[in-house]
Amino acid sequence: MQPILVMFPLGLFTMAVIFDIANLLGGPGMLGALAFWNVVAGLIGGFLAMLAGVIDLAFVRRPLAKRIGVLRVLLNMGVLFLFAVILMVRVGAHDRGAGFGLLLLELLAVSISGFGAWFGGELANGRTPAFAKAAAGNRGY
Repeated sequence: MQPILVMFPLGLFTMAVIFDIANLLGGPGMLGALAFWNVVAGLIGGFLAMLAGVIDLAFVRRPLAKRIGVLRVLLNMGVLFLFAVILMVRVGAHDRGAGFGLLLLELLAVSISGFGAWFGGELANGRTPAFAKAAAGNRGY
């Protein structure tokens, strides 16, 4: 369930970035408000996805898979934290628009969320990412 739920906030956060880029390039001020509400909806969906990820993680028994799952949950929580900070800053803005600095923070958060989605997909499909195998060595984990 969690890999499906992750796609909604990922899409909403990506659309927020696209709306903010269009707003900064001279689009109507309404684009900043649309981006703001996409972040709000993305945070709600992201919280539900994170909750599903924590529930999934509770049933993992293999130590390596559990460590990787914890990393995935921490990545998701970090992205939610970044977007929550972005939202709090935008609440005080005139038209709820983002400046260049917030846009850079949004791009960083979307990049981390894209990596987290790929990472979670690797786990959901039963494959362990290559760097996790290298970190574990050849100990049979």
